[in-house]
Amino acid sequence: MGNTASHLHAPAFVVNTADTMHSLLVAAALLLLLLATTTAAAAAANIALPGCESKCGDVDIPYPFGTTAGCYRPGFKVTCQRSAGKDDHAHPPKLLLALGNESESGDGPHQVLEISVQNATVRVSSTVWFFNVGDERPTRLAAAAAAGRPLVLSAARNRLVHIGCGFRAASWGTTSPPSPQDGGGALAPPRRAHSTCSSSCSAEHLERQRTSRRRCDGLGWCDGIGCCDTPVPAASFGVRLEWNNGTGGGGGGGGGGSSPWIASVASVVAVEQEWWSRKDNLFTLKMSLLALGRASGIVVPALLDWALDNSSATCAEAAARPGFGCASKHSECANTTGSAVGYVCRCRRGYQGNPYVKDGCRSPRSFHPPAWIIFAMGLGIGIFLLLLVLATIFATKSLKRHKARKMKEHFFKQNRGLLLQQLVDKDIAERMIFSLEELEKATNKFDKARILGGGGHGMVYKGIISDQHVVAIKRSKLVIQREIDGFINEVAILSQINHRNVVKLFGCCLETEVPLLVYEFIPNGTLYAHLHVDGPLSLPWQDRLRIAFEVASSLAYLHSAASTSIVHRDIKTSNILLDDRLVAKVSDFGASRGISIDKSGLITAIQGTYGYLDPEYYYTRRLTEKSDVYSFGVVLVELLTRKKPTIDMSPDGISLVAHLIHLLSEDRLGEILDVQVIEEGGNEATQVAAMAAMCLQMKGDDRPTMRHIEMALQGLQYPSISFLRSNAREQERATEQTDMRFQRTNTSAIHDSCSRRYSMEREILSSATFPR
Repeated sequence: MGNTASHLHAPAFVVNTADTMHSLLVAAALLLLLLATTTAAAAAANIALPGCESKCGDVDIPYPFGTTAGCYRPGFKVTCQRSAGKDDHAHPPKLLLALGNESESGDGPHQVLEISVQNATVRVSSTVWFFNVGDERPTRLAAAAAAGRPLVLSAARNRLVHIGCGFRAASWGTTSPPSPQDGGGALAPPRRAHSTCSSSCSAEHLERQRTSRRRCDGLGWCDGIGCCDTPVPAASFGVRLEWNNGTGGGGGGGGGGSSPWIASVASVVAVEQEWWSRKDNLFTLKMSLLALGRASGIVVPALLDWALDNSSATCAEAAARPGFGCASKHSECANTTGSAVGYVCRCRRGYQGNPYVKDGCRSPRSFHPPAWIIFAMGLGIGIFLLLLVLATIFATKSLKRHKARKMKEHFFKQNRGLLLQQLVDKDIAERMIFSLEELEKATNKFDKARILGGGGHGMVYKGIISDQHVVAIKRSKLVIQREIDGFINEVAILSQINHRNVVKLFGCCLETEVPLLVYEFIPNGTLYAHLHVDGPLSLPWQDRLRIAFEVASSLAYLHSAASTSIVHRDIKTSNILLDDRLVAKVSDFGASRGISIDKSGLITAIQGTYGYLDPEYYYTRRLTEKSDVYSFGVVLVELLTRKKPTIDMSPDGISLVAHLIHLLSEDRLGEILDVQVIEEGGNEATQVAAMAAMCLQMKGDDRPTMRHIEMALQGLQYPSISFLRSNAREQERATEQTDMRFQRTNTSAIHDSCSRRYSMEREILSSATFPR
């Protein structure tokens, strides 16, 4: 034990040590980060030609694609568009790919979302086109093939989606639309294979469209109601729509003219098939089109196939030509299987990377960075480990001490340590403060096997402290202000008390979040446990009488032995402990309050235990010494009857206390007394019952003081000291004068008043002159 408060401030060198270690670790981390970044940059440079841009925003730019002359093959130019004068982090740049003649559709280049060397594909944003009645046009994405470009819309990986009501759609795989000479009619068979689909909405759907401004129901599916899809024809193609009679028609027919756009306009978009197959994406696309109407700018992903050479030459033929694209020694040529014409390059099995650049294909297991990178990484790791070891050795002990002190300081303040030192003498505080380490050692780190008991508020552990004293350590479960206040209150009160029948407080620990109190160890448990055992026999009458006297003696001491009267406020049999000789020890002073000697009471919040609580205190909230007197009277009833005041009632529903007083007034006390008390107590039991009745008066002023009760119980223990006159005639006259009246209430039966009070208090006063 020591003065914990004197060690609350950490030395300055601890802070300096922490700063030094932090600086060393930051420097080492920055070094490793720089090496990792350099290595990553060297690896990233392998996807593009040396000195060429390899990234635009979040999109990699692998060769054969590039942004500047000399960085790309013919037909693979892309543009990295940045916002002028704006930060790239706030406004990320966009990678753009121009396809065909932009005047064909009126929109700009397509944004590149991803370039895959392995799959020979480019994912771009696809544009939605809106068609009027009889419109026909070639798609913008397909125009690239007609212009001799190496990129073309993938027929295997995309779908053509048509959204609208009351139309038939046809797509053809030729760069020129069909003519009437091809078979007559706008949808006559073209010169190449084509596909068609139709979309219609019923009258019910159209009616809902007019009222809700929506296209049609079934927004999550493309099943021919408001939506249909067709495969993408190979090579370049065109699209033509014709409106069906009855559900649409030119000029907005079929719908009463209330929504002409629905009847005369449809939208077509090329969509990546994998993206389109997800129902939520279809729903989003349809909802966006319905909300935007004729507006443009809706983008969805589409996939382009690409290949080198843009000819039908085989790989062997292409390898013999100048400018063969497979540059890495671990690459191989493959004939394209997509919609693009030409060949593609791949890394051989076991290798990965970009086959179009020198040394682009590498084995992940045999990666050999340049010698300077290996040297720099080794040096950096060595320096980092050395700094880490030195910093750890140098700072570990200091940091541990600093952390422990900070935690102790925090918990010390939380547990009101400063306030506690104001409530008790400094010398007492120094002797009473235990360290957490000592209490953990005493209880084997609060082993469950050391638990003596507990309740809703805390647990009590058995321990042996350094001076070999056996102690009970109380550990609160609840970390709330009320519990902390009760902890402080109990320490402050018990530090001022020195009485053989009050449990002794050895000290406390303020270094934990949960306050700890250290008491003397009382081995025989509670009075409650001894009274309410199974079986007919409990404590002998003489022991019960002595225990009652010892409790009365401790309460009389609390009420009158100091300048400040201490009211326990929670006297009950479970708060009365018994040692190995069955000597009573009053415990649990968390609810106790001190009342100045010049005051008769204190207005405070209600606190106590039901069944033992003073009814006058309960109704008025005025706490006095007589509140303990009432609770002690209940304890006397419990000693006499071995019944629980919080549970047991009479057959008529009257509380235990009221029932005993009623039977006492009718001279039928034997009906409620414990059999052992009747056999062993005799007339003394009747006198104790009369004392209990006086303690249980409804008005506190009518109750005796604990000093008078103490003297009366002492008189019963010794024949030379008489509390009640031994004269049988006076006993009989006093009993006849007792007239107890009871009034039943809607909650419990309690006695309201007595017509004539038993004259016990006068006899107690007259006995005060007898020697103790």
